[in-house]
Amino acid sequence: MSDPGMPGADDIRGTDLDEELDDEGLEPDEAELDELDDDALLSELVAERDDFRDALLRVKAEFDNYRKRVARERDTMVQQASARLVAELLTILDSCDAAIVQGATDVEPVHKALLDLLVKEGLEVLPATDVPFDPHLHEAVLHEEGDGTESVVVETLRTGYVWHGTVLRPAMVRVRG
Repeated sequence: MSDPGMPGADDIRGTDLDEELDDEGLEPDEAELDELDDDALLSELVAERDDFRDALLRVKAEFDNYRKRVARERDTMVQQASARLVAELLTILDSCDAAIVQGATDVEPVHKALLDLLVKEGLEVLPATDVPFDPHLHEAVLHEEGDGTESVVVETLRTGYVWHGTVLRPAMVRVRG
């Protein structure tokens, strides 16, 4: 039921609206549709699909790289934070060492417990004496003449530590040679 004063869909079809759409290129005419070959259309669709697939694979690879980089950065930040904490705890170990040297035996269990915990987490104590001097691991504060061959650590004045393969604090040593 349409209003007699209102034009129906059949009345609009033959108007200038169809001509305007054709002039603007919004509706393809039948000649254009016949010109498009099914093979050409298929090859265009395949090319477009391949472009989208390549873009998807690139974005996926970039995201995987981003995720790996973020995981590495997070691990590095955790390692740095734990290294700072362990470096602060070394002063407690030094205090315990000094107390033990002075004869305070009641500090030994605390020293052992703290050192065992840190060693379990990745702390390494640098070798004390009778090892070749390594400037990366040792800080020579005293030197005495030797037989002229290689320098050897004679005494450790302050213990050195390595945290997960990185020298946290070099050992202060007396060297002969």
